[in-house]
Amino acid sequence: MSERLRLMAVHAHPDDESSKGAATMARYVAEGADVLVVTCTGGERGSILNPRLAHDETVLANLASIRRQEMDTARQILGVGQAWLGFVDSGLPEGDPAPPLPVGCFALQPLEVAAEPLVRLVRQFRPHVITTYDENGGYPHPDHIKCHEISVEAYHAAAQADRYPGTGEPWATPKLYYLQTMSRPRTVALHEAMLAAGLESPFEPWLARWAEREERSITTRVPCADWYSVRDRALLAHATQVDPDGFWFACPLEIQREVWPTEEFELAAARVPTELPEDDLFAGLRRPIHDARLRRPIDDAGLPRPIEEERQ
Repeated sequence: MSERLRLMAVHAHPDDESSKGAATMARYVAEGADVLVVTCTGGERGSILNPRLAHDETVLANLASIRRQEMDTARQILGVGQAWLGFVDSGLPEGDPAPPLPVGCFALQPLEVAAEPLVRLVRQFRPHVITTYDENGGYPHPDHIKCHEISVEAYHAAAQADRYPGTGEPWATPKLYYLQTMSRPRTVALHEAMLAAGLESPFEPWLARWAEREERSITTRVPCADWYSVRDRALLAHATQVDPDGFWFACPLEIQREVWPTEEFELAAARVPTELPEDDLFAGLRRPIHDARLRRPIDDAGLPRPIEEERQ
């Protein structure tokens, strides 16, 4: 394609964009793509996970505004654009039985209410690729699951002229991916490499919890090791959510780059032909593509051009 490529990454909370697929986004920004992070909620009900800030009264009293500031810093580090959908964090219910979700939170919004602002953004930004979570949310946080639901809804509905009237001209995004960057094979590889280097690994508890975990299909591995340091700086910008001495940073970058130099994705839907496995989210979009079955060119929205256009 001759135009500038566009990637939209849809996430539940501020900081999710820096812990999931961030190096891939930084790579595509460096290559000249437009990347837009969409953040569904403000993270208002998140816990303070940095022990240095856990008892800071100023942070406790101003968590919502501080998380917005953190997001803006991370956005600048990654070089991406960012948009808020404006919904309220649902929190992560704990207990048996778990308490009900808070009234008015993101996870309790009707699908069309929650998806409408995302459909509007898709039609405005016109992405070639959307990334989001799978139907399990990556992990079963209610906001992550809702994020999946509205992303799938927007992918399909934004292409249909009769859906969500008043939100702009239809746009058929060519490809939809689910993030799979926290896979068991990756964790095992990093764990074993750290032990082999004589280092203490933080991953053993993860592997014990994941003993019965069903692994997802990995269709696309994006080489992005050169941007791991950018990813880490963006994650550290979310100071309330990240312990700088914690497990996120325990594995040395040189080991990560050598042992696992990619971030992984699952191709969930495509309107353009592509060959699996892939090493690029924009595979099938970087050159003129033809639908071999119809023998008709594919337009910028990933759909066969009308025959009238071909004759012009």
